[in-house]
Amino acid sequence: MPRKIIIDTDPGQDDAVAILLALASPEEIEVLGITAVAGNVPLELTAKNARIVCELAGHTDVPIYAGCDRPLNRPLVTAEHVHGKTGLDGPVLPDPEMPLAEGHAVDFIIDTLRTHEPGTVTLCPLGPLTNIATAFRKAPDIIDRVREIVLMGGAYFEVGNITPTAEFNIYVDPEAADIVFKSGTHIVVMPLDVTHDALVTPHRNDAFRALDGKVGHAVAEMTDFFERFDKEKYGSEGAPLHDPCVTAYLIKPDLFSGRHVNVEIEIQSELTLGMTVADWWGVTDRTPNAMFISDVDAQGFFDLLTERLARL
Repeated sequence: MPRKIIIDTDPGQDDAVAILLALASPEEIEVLGITAVAGNVPLELTAKNARIVCELAGHTDVPIYAGCDRPLNRPLVTAEHVHGKTGLDGPVLPDPEMPLAEGHAVDFIIDTLRTHEPGTVTLCPLGPLTNIATAFRKAPDIIDRVREIVLMGGAYFEVGNITPTAEFNIYVDPEAADIVFKSGTHIVVMPLDVTHDALVTPHRNDAFRALDGKVGHAVAEMTDFFERFDKEKYGSEGAPLHDPCVTAYLIKPDLFSGRHVNVEIEIQSELTLGMTVADWWGVTDRTPNAMFISDVDAQGFFDLLTERLARL
């Protein structure tokens, strides 16, 4: 049976690829809906971009809900310096024709978890955790109904990409992340430690570009734009595809490995705000609360991604 998921997202070129991979994999994944949150760009654009991506994939049947337009307690920090002013800079894609679904993303998350059997719906956050934390605070009864949360966020050995110690998604709304990590739900984390190994090298991007149809070409143009920032910053061969690691894990978990450890979110210090403090070496007595992924079979990951994008 395909795994039922809700994708919570702030597209973002890499978010877009994660959504495309999920929509191309109906044998393993059933996308119940997509919920947009403010993050890489403001909510108006993330909600628009989610619809653009679904139309690109030919999946206008997926309901898309607009969610929280700012973090729980802080001003919104965005990342146009990485993703461009639209969040999907690179390809020229038409404005969406499909409408947003009626209602708020948080209510959709709550209603979906209440109407499906407990333990059957997986939450897949690809951006700040504001929508998820808000749903948990508004309806704590849903927490025990979640099968699993598989998220992209945080770092340990790779430290930070928006501050010296914090990864962007967690930094934008650390209080929301703190709520989610303390919820008791089973969590799988795709931190920078693993996503920085999923690099779109020129050869891998050429494989996307060579695919028949508009999807492969659009993805290649997204990563062409996206990679300039990381190549300049890290001196890497190409851009890391952060968010598709989430959907790839749902499809082929054997590509990934990590450790079940305790992860705490720093919400007090100005110096290390948003840091994911992972007890990787087990030096505390804090209870493990997350599977913290550290390794990926990068070529297997890109083989899967290329094969699935060819379907769209």
